[in-house]
Amino acid sequence: MSGHGDPIPMTSRACGPLTGRAEVPGDKSISHRSLILGALCVGETTISGLLEGQDVLDTAQAMRAFGAKVTDLGEGNWSVQGVGVGGFAEPDGVIDCGNSGTGVRLIMGAMATSPIVATFSGDASLNGRPMARVTDPLALFGCQTVGRSGGRLPMTLVGAQDPVSVRYTVPVPSAQVKSAVLLAGLNAPGQTVVIEAEATRDHTERMLAGFGAEISVENTEEGRVITLTGQPELQPQHIEVPRDPSSAAFPVCAALIVPGSDVLVPGIGLNPTRAGLFTTLREMGADLTYENEREEGGEPVADLRARFSPDLKGIEVPEDRAASMIDEYPVLSVVAAYAQGETVMRGVKELRVKESDRIDAMAAGLRANGIDLQDGPDWWIVQGRGHGNVAGGATCASHLDHRIAMSFLILGMASEKPVSVDDGGPIATSFPIFEPLMGQLGAQINRTES
Repeated sequence: MSGHGDPIPMTSRACGPLTGRAEVPGDKSISHRSLILGALCVGETTISGLLEGQDVLDTAQAMRAFGAKVTDLGEGNWSVQGVGVGGFAEPDGVIDCGNSGTGVRLIMGAMATSPIVATFSGDASLNGRPMARVTDPLALFGCQTVGRSGGRLPMTLVGAQDPVSVRYTVPVPSAQVKSAVLLAGLNAPGQTVVIEAEATRDHTERMLAGFGAEISVENTEEGRVITLTGQPELQPQHIEVPRDPSSAAFPVCAALIVPGSDVLVPGIGLNPTRAGLFTTLREMGADLTYENEREEGGEPVADLRARFSPDLKGIEVPEDRAASMIDEYPVLSVVAAYAQGETVMRGVKELRVKESDRIDAMAAGLRANGIDLQDGPDWWIVQGRGHGNVAGGATCASHLDHRIAMSFLILGMASEKPVSVDDGGPIATSFPIFEPLMGQLGAQINRTES
């Protein structure tokens, strides 16, 4: 089942050229953070281009539960009347974060240093995901947690009565953990320091600075050292959310493998901590160009043009690029299936603790569709078959994971036989217009009988 209703089986089949404009939704990471930081201001923050997928709507509802006034003004425009740093009220009910690991972990951080109690839950997928990676550093501030075995939701957090500042080295690359610690540090006196050996997406640091927090970033021998001065008065902002590069990955990758395709994906955020997939595709020989490069809201932005690329080659993806494209490895593995030679992906153990074990999920589905691959604890290698040689024909399990479902639907757009997924319902969590958008480009995706 999907996290929010009955299963929605879908089938994708080979189609003619994909052409036109693919106007993908707003960036999910920035949408979550806009709502949370808006709630931590005193005054009104306005947001345009907010992603209105279920994950972000759940975060909006959570901010209401903590006392902020969050209003949908229509057409992606939203208003947040904040309560200020340390101003969260104790919610009356359980905070339901649906399918969103980002949402729950960031919200936990934001409330961990307020003297309130909140209980968090989610759908079956989220309730199976590990939370200790966030709750352990939050405990250093004085926050207490009680949850299910293995550090899983449902979980109750008792915010710190007298929070202390923290110096924390992130053990594995994770923007969610880093961001949770920084958000907790907002209501702790003194300076909270986060050290990451490998840079991860930096939207939180950029947005904190934009909202007026005193924050600095320094590259040292220890790694990337982020220092935040606690208890600021954040200033309300207007946020224009760029379009999501993780969503753009799907029409871009589809255009590369479907003969004759030429697709323009306008206004995509190209933050260097997020753009690893596009760099990798170009190294594989993809006809992928950046047009109208510019800056919007402190983030680099460009229009992406992707054209059919019949001569893609497998490569070894640099291990240090993993953090900048961790959500895109599933769809990269689909492109790799249509390339010549091996595509090697290492340093990707984070994929095993996403909405699903994405390595296992993609490996099983690709093998069922005739693709050879090898996989290990933190690596996988896809043996490409080249254009026109992917068999297809299988039904793949999505495991309540939106990116797994969309990746297999992309696979079916150029395979010999149709490819199905058992449940496309979770796609709504991040890319609610995926079906009509791909259909307008020329894709053949149909809902099928379960």
